[in-house]
Amino acid sequence: SVRCKDFSLCYWNPYWMLPSDVCGMNCFWEAAFRYSLKVQPAQRMHLAVVACGERLEETITMLKSAIIFSIRPLQFHIFAEDQLHDSFKGILDSWSFLQTFNYSLYPITFPSENAAEWKKLFKPCASQRLFLPLILKEVDSLLYVDTDILFLRPVDDIWSLLKKFNSTQIAAMAPEHEEPRIGWYNRFARHPYYGKTGVNSGVMLMNMTRMRRKYFKNDMTAVRLRWGDILMPLLKKYKLNITWGDQDLLNIIFFHNPESLFVFPCQWNYRPDHCIYGSNCQEAEEEGIFILHGNRGVYHDDKQPAFRAIYEALRNCSFKDDNIRSLLKPLELELQKTVHTYCGKIYKIFIKQLTKSIQDRYDRPPKE
Repeated sequence: SVRCKDFSLCYWNPYWMLPSDVCGMNCFWEAAFRYSLKVQPAQRMHLAVVACGERLEETITMLKSAIIFSIRPLQFHIFAEDQLHDSFKGILDSWSFLQTFNYSLYPITFPSENAAEWKKLFKPCASQRLFLPLILKEVDSLLYVDTDILFLRPVDDIWSLLKKFNSTQIAAMAPEHEEPRIGWYNRFARHPYYGKTGVNSGVMLMNMTRMRRKYFKNDMTAVRLRWGDILMPLLKKYKLNITWGDQDLLNIIFFHNPESLFVFPCQWNYRPDHCIYGSNCQEAEEEGIFILHGNRGVYHDDKQPAFRAIYEALRNCSFKDDNIRSLLKPLELELQKTVHTYCGKIYKIFIKQLTKSIQDRYDRPPKE
C-alpha cells in the first residue's frame, strides 16, 4: 500500500523505468485517467436556417443531408414561423437516436422599431439572417444556409474554411455568377456590389465574433459603423434600389469593405445559373458539386430535373447505412433521364462528390 501512494513519478517515467518503490499498476490506471482528461468532446459546428411558409420539407431535407455526411456534431439554429415549430420539433425529436446533433428553435424576430420594414424586404422572413450575429450572441462562428441547400459532402469541410480566413476577413460567400455575360448585378444593379458579379448569400460562413467587433466603412457617413448600427441606415438609403433584399445589402457592405470577405469557389454554392446555358463552374467540373443550391423552386418543378432528382433522392433517404449506400445507382439512372437539359448533360458532376462522400463515410471502416 505504501508503494501505491506516490503517483507523481508515474507522469515522467515509462512503467519499465519506474523506481522500485512505485506501484506499476497504479501508474497504468493513472495514465488512463490522465488520457481521459485530455480527450475533450468535439466542438460543435453551428448551422443556421430561416424557414417560413411552405419550406418545412425543404428545410428538413437540408438538415438530413448535413447529418448524413458530417463527422463532427452539429448544432442547428432554426428560425421559423410559430406555426412550423411543432412540426420541426416532432421530426427532429424522432431523429434523437442519432445523437449527432442538437437543435434550438427560435421565432422570427426583427428590431421592434422597424419590424414591418424588415418583414417586407424581399421575402417575409429572409432578412432574419442579417440579425443572426446580434441574436446568437454566444455563438462564435456560424454557417448560414438557405432552406434549398443540399450538402453533398461533410459540413466539416466548409467549416474548415474558417481557418483560412486572414486577420481581416469576417465572412465567406461564393460569387453570384462566374460568367459576366449572364450576370445580374453587373447588368442590372442600381447599387454597389462586391467584385465583378456580386456575391450570393445562400451559403454564408461567418466569424460572428469579428462581425460584432468590426467597424464598417460605408457611404452614409465618414464614421465607421458596427454591424448593429449599419443595417437600418443602409435599408433607408437603398430600399428603392434593391431587388434581392438582404443579399443586396450584404453586397453593398462588402463593396465598401472588400478586405473583410473570403470568397470561396462556385462548387460550394452550385445553382442552376452554373449550368442552365452551359457549364460555367470549372471547379465543379473538376471535383464535383460540394453544396447544391436549388433556388427559384427547381426542386419542385420540371425546369431543372437534375436538381430535382438529387433533392428527391435525399428527401426519401433514411439514416440507415444500407439505404444511404444504395441511393447512388437509382439516382444515376434518374439523372441519365435529364440529359435533354444543359444541366443534365453534365449530370456526372452532380454525383461525383456525392459518391466520394458516401464511400468515405459509409463504405470504409471507421478510423480509431
